[in-house]
Amino acid sequence: MYECGDLRKGLKIAIDGAPYVIVQFEFSKPGKGQALYKCKLKNMLNGSQFDRTFRSGDKFNEANLEEQEMEYLYADGDGFCFMNNSTYEQEFLTKEQIGDSVELLKENTVCTVLCFEGNPIGVTLPNFIELKVAETEPWVKGDTASGSTKPATLETGYSLQVPPFIEKGEVLKIDTRTGEYVERVKG
Repeated sequence: MYECGDLRKGLKIAIDGAPYVIVQFEFSKPGKGQALYKCKLKNMLNGSQFDRTFRSGDKFNEANLEEQEMEYLYADGDGFCFMNNSTYEQEFLTKEQIGDSVELLKENTVCTVLCFEGNPIGVTLPNFIELKVAETEPWVKGDTASGSTKPATLETGYSLQVPPFIEKGEVLKIDTRTGEYVERVKG
């Protein structure tokens, strides 16, 4: 059970049986009367956001969330199949539940799946993932302008900017938090 004094950005609480995360938080104490806690809440099931003000003394339940290690197996139409590595049960998530991570998702990648009351609601990829370059322009010898980059398309269809020396078929390390190139993986 949380109280208003526990509220902070990133805290996950349950309101009316649904999980919410606090996106913004502001504390104010008027001259007289109770302290006010202004929060912007995001519904973790459907992504809707709204503002709500709480007064000191309000109590909140902790959201019944758990994280499970699951391996991404395959995409089937609009569904993405993940297998729980300990029970071998399979769960399907939608593209909306996966979010922007879908562009970096590669088969057999072990991810952290966030579950609310046993049902999956979101996916977190590992911080770094290795993907092969499917297509990029050839490197022009002598093109050594500092800071120059060129576009590349990876095996998952994700496009990003890479240094000019990167060639088709090379494996790159990508930061999944920013979606940016980190380094070449030596093969």
